[in-house]
Order: sequence, then C-alpha cells, then structure tokens
Amino acid sequence: MLKIGIIREGKVPPDARVPLNPSHCALAQKEFPVSILVQPSAGRCFADEEYQQAGIELAEDLRSCDVLMGVKEVPVDLLIPEKTYFFFSHTIKEQSYNRKLLQAVLAKNIRLIDYEVLTDEQGQRLIAFGKFAGMVGAHNALWTYAQRTGKFQLKRMKDCKDYAEAIDIYKRTPWPPIKIVLTGSGRVGIGAAVVLRDMGIREVDPIEFLMEEFKEAVFTILHSEDYAGRKDRHHFDKPRFHSHPEEYRSIFEPYFQTADVMINGIFWNNRAPAFFSKEEMRRPDFRIRVIADVTCDIAPISSIPSTLKASTIAEPVFGYDPFTEAECAPYQEHCIDMMSIDNLPNELPRDASTAFGSMFIYRILPELLKENSEVLERATIAEGGELMPRYGYLQGYVEGG
Repeated sequence: MLKIGIIREGKVPPDARVPLNPSHCALAQKEFPVSILVQPSAGRCFADEEYQQAGIELAEDLRSCDVLMGVKEVPVDLLIPEKTYFFFSHTIKEQSYNRKLLQAVLAKNIRLIDYEVLTDEQGQRLIAFGKFAGMVGAHNALWTYAQRTGKFQLKRMKDCKDYAEAIDIYKRTPWPPIKIVLTGSGRVGIGAAVVLRDMGIREVDPIEFLMEEFKEAVFTILHSEDYAGRKDRHHFDKPRFHSHPEEYRSIFEPYFQTADVMINGIFWNNRAPAFFSKEEMRRPDFRIRVIADVTCDIAPISSIPSTLKASTIAEPVFGYDPFTEAECAPYQEHCIDMMSIDNLPNELPRDASTAFGSMFIYRILPELLKENSEVLERATIAEGGELMPRYGYLQGYVEGG
C-alpha cells in the first residue's frame, strides 16, 4: 500500500491550488492500492472539511508517507529527508532563486520528481496547469489595459466565482478597437485563445493583423516561424529551431510596431532570441503598452527583457520604464505595464486543480505504482543525493553561489 501525503503549501505568497481535490483522493483510494493523508490548511481552495467529507484523513505529521505532493516549491526547512516529492521546482532552467532548494534536495537525499518534465516518449507533457495560466493571463492582459486606459471595466478573475461568471461578464463588456498579439500555441496559448474567443474578440491571421486597421478588437496567434528567423536567412526549419535556437534571430519587430497588447505564452529556450531588446523598447515605434508575460522567465535570461520580476495576485502589475530600464509605477504614459504573475492558475484554483488532479490520477498515478517507470525516470531530477544523468547539466548550478 503506497502512502501519499498532500502537503500544505509553504511558499509565500501562498497558493490555493491542490494537486488532488477531495474527489480525486477518494477515487484514488477506491481504485488504486494507495492511502492518502492531507495536511490541514486554511488557505486551500478546497477546505479541510471537504476532504473529511470525502473520507480523507487529515494529519499534521506526514513523515509516515512514502510520497509527498504539493504544487509550488517547498521551503527548504519544510523538506522531509528521504522522501519522494512531486512539485514544480523551477530549477531545470538553472533559476538562481531556487539554487538553495535543489542543494537541500540533494543534501536530504530526496527523490524530486518535477511535474514540468513528466512527459511521454515524444516529449509531450502529461500534466500541467498551462491552459489555466493562459486563460487567466489573457483575462489579466485585458484587465491591465482597462486599468491603463479607463476605456472599459473588467472584474478580476480572482473575484469571479468561476469561469462561467467571467464568460457572462465578457458578453456585457464593450471592447475598444485594440490589437492583441498572442505568442505560443501550446497549453498556455490554447488557454489564452479560449478566453479571447469567449470575449468575442475577432481572430485574424498574422499578415492581416500587420496590414490592416480595424474598428474592433482583434487578436492574432504567432507560431515560432512568425517571430523567429534563421540568422543565415535560409528557410525556417521548426525541428532545427527547437534543437538549435541559437541559430535564429527575432523577426518580431513588425508586431511590436503594430500591437497594443502582447500575451506571451511560449516555452522559451535560454539559447533562443528574445522577442526584442531593451533598446528597441525605447524606440518611438514600439507600440506595445501592456505585456502579459505568462511565460514569466525573469530577466536578464528571458524572452521579454522587461520582465524584471514576477508580480503577484495581490499586486498584479508593475511599470517598466524603457529609458531607465527600471521598475516604476504602472499606468504611466511613458512606461510599459507588465503583468507577470507566476501562479496565474491560482486565480481559478478550483477549476485548475480539478483538471490537474484528473491528469495525475489517470496519467501519473499508474506510473507511480510500477516497479520501474520511464515516465517517472525522465522527470526525476535528483535521487539518493545525486542529480540524475538527464539533469547532470545542473551540477555547476548546484555548486555555484
């Protein structure tokens, strides 16, 4: 019998999402040889009482569990040695702010399995919150534009009971004639496009977006060939771009000259070109005034050079002054407004947690019960005090700082 513990989120600011909701826990105990304990938490989108009503035991002490599951990074002092952990570690891109976390994982002989790299044989992710990040990101992009311009009003997604309420609001909102460029066609991009379409905003192709003026709100979706070109000017090769992004340059310029709002939803490789430079952001023809960076890679290693930090649900927007290259108060004429919340699905926590938990139950839990699982092996960053071979490139990152 495998014993699983759902940990209380310890990262600040707090996250209300859960990896498994009460129904998922009950289903898992019924259909699989597992037992589940839930650490009490006042901050979850699903209350302790809901777990108890589903027949799930609450326990403060989870040291008896074999596997511990959370959502965001676990504070170093809360890590229990010798356990298997599932959470989003945000270490695989050598994020400097999580170096101590990975050092602690190794020191405490923890087996770390990162949701972000749970993939099938083709490299496709098996579990993610990305669609909901894109949905909230698109909503927040329009909310930020409303705050900046005062041309319409929009309720925060976090203040809606659920997405159904948001859709009802969209039907009654008079969108001004703005041009929105959306980058990415993965889960984040799909989620963002769902919201833009539910808003009733017209979708146009990239060429039409660049060439025409519109009397209504429009958006276009850019794929990699639309914003990146080979440095040698040869034809775009998508597989080559993914394997050797350093051979490519940005061709995004026509879009920053045309769009009012940018929603960034790509998975960015550190070796790939940024969409634009800080110098380009100072140009008079840089038209974008609102950037919703759902990707949220922090500058200077980022696809958006003005993503100086992750914003928060409590303070979702900061201003970027392209002339001082520093943060400033938002909604000023000379600045660009940045929405870079790094836990966007937390604004739709029940919807997002329910979708995520279903993916875990049907795609990951069976793998966890196998004696050997290639899926879990691919996603295991560290085990037994060592980095796994696939993540050996992180050794220098671990030893640094």
